[in-house]
Amino acid sequence: MGSLTSGEVADSESQVTPFAKAGFFSKMSFWWLNPLMKMGYKKPLQDKDMPLLGATDRAHNQYSVFMEKLNAKKRPPSHAAPSFFWTIVSCHMHAILASGFFALLKVLTVTAGPVILKAFINVSVGKGNFKHEGYVLAALLFVCKCCESLSQRQWYFRTRRLGLQVRSLLSAAIYKKQQKLSNAAKMKHSSGNIMNYVIVDAYRIGESPYWFHQTWTTSVQLCISLVILYDAVGAAMISSLVVIVMTVLSNVPLARLQHKSKSKLMEAQDVRLKAMSESLVHMKVLKLYAWESHFKKVIEGLRKVEYKWLSAFQLRRAYNIFMFLSSPVLVSAATFLTCYLLKIPLNASSVFTFVATLHLVQDPIRLVPEVIAAVIQAKVAFTRISKFLDAPELNGQVRKKFCVGIDYPIAMNSCSFSWDERTSKQTLKNINLIVKGGEKIAICGEVGSGKSTLLAAVLGEVPKIEGMIQVCGKMAYVSQNAWIQSGTVQENILFGSPMDGERYHNTIARCSLVKDLETLPYGDCTQIGERGINLSGGQKQRVQLARALYQNADIYLLDDPFSAVDAHTATSLFNVRIISADADCISI
Repeated sequence: MGSLTSGEVADSESQVTPFAKAGFFSKMSFWWLNPLMKMGYKKPLQDKDMPLLGATDRAHNQYSVFMEKLNAKKRPPSHAAPSFFWTIVSCHMHAILASGFFALLKVLTVTAGPVILKAFINVSVGKGNFKHEGYVLAALLFVCKCCESLSQRQWYFRTRRLGLQVRSLLSAAIYKKQQKLSNAAKMKHSSGNIMNYVIVDAYRIGESPYWFHQTWTTSVQLCISLVILYDAVGAAMISSLVVIVMTVLSNVPLARLQHKSKSKLMEAQDVRLKAMSESLVHMKVLKLYAWESHFKKVIEGLRKVEYKWLSAFQLRRAYNIFMFLSSPVLVSAATFLTCYLLKIPLNASSVFTFVATLHLVQDPIRLVPEVIAAVIQAKVAFTRISKFLDAPELNGQVRKKFCVGIDYPIAMNSCSFSWDERTSKQTLKNINLIVKGGEKIAICGEVGSGKSTLLAAVLGEVPKIEGMIQVCGKMAYVSQNAWIQSGTVQENILFGSPMDGERYHNTIARCSLVKDLETLPYGDCTQIGERGINLSGGQKQRVQLARALYQNADIYLLDDPFSAVDAHTATSLFNVRIISADADCISI
């Protein structure tokens, strides 16, 4: 924000959604949506017409609040690991209670309908209690229906908004976590698994706030409806209760089987996504060796396993739905049969009340299968994400950062490193390295001798077994294999940094990219495709080098940066970038 001008800040604030500044009446009536609705009436809406999220709904703020609460629970005297679930609940307790209030209000206004209907029928047959009771009941019914509509809309809107907030913070937490995963954890949580956590599991948890209120409101509505039924048909209500209880109990073991099927389905989905992701990434190799048929059979086999568990889950869910959809008919038949056998008298008010209340019983019963499925899916998803967030991380003490009064920005003293912390086998042993400011160092060795591992150790990616290492200053890293993100050439070079025209053009010239950009149809604004598929190997390597140079770092770690470029370009890059580099920066 510090780099933005006051005008840009004012523009961004003016584009924030009106909901962020809406008053109580505007929020209750959704009046804040009117400007957007009017604009949509006049012309088709575009991306630039959509307002920005308020500060409360942004993923960064949600994640910051979540981590603050989580870190507070980790402080002494608490020794137990904090629960991610209860941390999320504590972050959104106010929103949960507010949406729960509207959910309860909706249930009370819905169940008030049969009671008012019974009183109205009594008035129509001449059993009123006072003169204008009919007008009062009609007005009361109108108010109840208005409150029902208002409370239901607020319940749905607030729970959906809460779900999006939870989903955004979980997505941010997963993204941050995967950057710190240890090497052992990366073996358990592949890129396919992590994609599944964000796309599927976070979405399922985001849907859970709505279904959470459905669990208890369904029970409350069912209990109130049974009380009204008892008032209408007396002891015959017991037969209704028996049918409902038998229906619920018969589905308890089925719910456990659903949970098991869902867990196995998600595991099969992870394996299939991992295989597909690896196949797409290495598609050139598959085409080169004509392995398409083999990998197609492998993926089809994994898909069959996934389909087997998906079929098992859906069949059990279909049986569940069938049982609950048929239960209202069974409830009606059992109740009227009991009234006939017990010779319970039925009149207009009791029959109409029973029929109206039966609809209130049907709605909760019909929702039970969906509630069970949603709870099972959310539980499985939360278990998977919790295991991922609890996975071991890289040791935060691998590098000691001192930025003031340091003669040697990089120093290693008797250091040993190993990719696997659990084994005694060391990848690098007894490393001693001292680098002064402005030095240019070349590390030479045979293939597999540990040159790349040493750079990874400086970055802090390799766990340190023993010794002391300290690194001072901002670092930029150029990997051996070029990493290019989907987007334009300019976006790849800037990599989220603000645009500095002079530094940007100087960087392009130093990396010999001027002629290459002239050949592209839209210059540096050309879309270069997935992983830079439209660029040659040398061009991708130079774009990656330009990205590192543009960061204006203190330390540059270059892992065989000229491997994919020709000899002439490599000589030019070496002379311009390495030999003529800034006197204060370090290049390794």
